[in-house]
Amino acid sequence: MKQRYSLSVNGAQVDVEAEPETSLLTVLRNDLDLKGARFGCGSGLCGACFVQVDGAVVPSCDTPMWSVDHKSVVTVEGLAGDDRLHPVQQALLDEQAGQCGYCLAGVLVSAAALLDTNPRPDEQAVVEALDRHLCRCGVQGRIVRAVVRAGQEPI
Repeated sequence: MKQRYSLSVNGAQVDVEAEPETSLLTVLRNDLDLKGARFGCGSGLCGACFVQVDGAVVPSCDTPMWSVDHKSVVTVEGLAGDDRLHPVQQALLDEQAGQCGYCLAGVLVSAAALLDTNPRPDEQAVVEALDRHLCRCGVQGRIVRAVVRAGQEPI
């Protein structure tokens, strides 16, 4: 039976109706038209669907709606602000770190969360923070360089 859920998504209060076990990813993509988070493995293991829920990075593909009621969700679409890219978004562009881009939404969300807690991460900290992400294109080195660079840029 569908229920109403109230949550903040990228700073905007939204109310949605969904079955309690419906995944957050399904609601983001199908109901809220936020296509950044992508379906990858469906088991929360690849990172393509990662979002922040109350500041914690979670796989939205296996996060049920009942668990995010009255919480704050940030997707890749919510990282930029004031007509300016988030520093990690800009750094990925500057380093030409994307190839196919399928994994990048989740990578960006995780990298932004890392920079929130560790504004000047070294390479090892970035590697550890992004360890849960699967990038099949082989651009992990460029992604790591970009996140380190983002931590070196003035905010």
